[in-house]
Amino acid sequence: MTNQSSYLPSAEYTKASNEVLFNQGKTFYWAKFFLSKQAAHKATRLYRFCRYIDDLADEAEDQEQALIDLNLIKAELISGDSADAIVLDAINLFKECTIPVAVPIALIDGVLADLTLPTQEPVRLKTEAALLEYCYQVAGTVGIMMCKVLNVHDPNALYHAIDLGVGMQLTNICRDVHADALLNRVYLPQSLLGLTIAQLETVITSNNKPLFNADHREKVIQTITTLLKQANDYYASAYAGLAYLPFRSRVSILIAAKLYQHIGVEIERQQFINMHKKVYVPMPTKLMLTISACTKAIFDAQFWRYHTTHNAKLHRLMTRLPFCHA
Repeated sequence: MTNQSSYLPSAEYTKASNEVLFNQGKTFYWAKFFLSKQAAHKATRLYRFCRYIDDLADEAEDQEQALIDLNLIKAELISGDSADAIVLDAINLFKECTIPVAVPIALIDGVLADLTLPTQEPVRLKTEAALLEYCYQVAGTVGIMMCKVLNVHDPNALYHAIDLGVGMQLTNICRDVHADALLNRVYLPQSLLGLTIAQLETVITSNNKPLFNADHREKVIQTITTLLKQANDYYASAYAGLAYLPFRSRVSILIAAKLYQHIGVEIERQQFINMHKKVYVPMPTKLMLTISACTKAIFDAQFWRYHTTHNAKLHRLMTRLPFCHA
């Protein structure tokens, strides 16, 4: 096993990790430049691992092999050794930043639930609790790990970090309803949609093409609107917790959050007309939002000092999950 105290990713590995971030994480690549060099390096390593896990499920031609690969990674995280360079780097990063192995394992469990397997039901979330647990697994965990990568370990800070991840994932789900439907996945909870599973099937697919018929499309839109409002509550909580972060990290996370939150604004602005087109934030808008967010933050006391307590209601359906507000 590589000695933790002497471990340092190679220049080639670091370059490849930056390329992954540039190509697949535009928002985070933009925000990275506001971090210190050391924090940016660790954050990029974390992103590469998380993207690697996600891609194993989403890009696998053989879902059964993806199941094997992901379970192997879980075992390697527990054992603390791996022949896979990306997993080995993550193991060392988690040791450096005192990230409990249960956190990345929860991430993998969330990704495993996305696999399309003969022995596994397709993704159909029945309740908001199921939705929030999924958001915690695939994104709240990333918030926890990022907090620790930035050398912030206060339990109260972790609550807000989880909220940022949940807010971002709710935004993802609202943005990707059409794309997820093509993969036979429905993350909009049945309890909000008010549709039976049989009705859902008619809403999302017809000859492998999305179908939003007139009767059900409005319910889909209403559910997306509700989830975007919920996402804003989680973003507000995330903003309230920024004061826990070192200044440069605070600015970087502020920008990443504002850019991601604006995706929801764009979804509503476009009035769901082109649900098959992926919504993104163009570069001029990113620049404008960055300037606006930083300018407003300068004059906001909440940005400089923690002035509140975490709203436990945001975690009422996640209390049994690690680091959530019980």
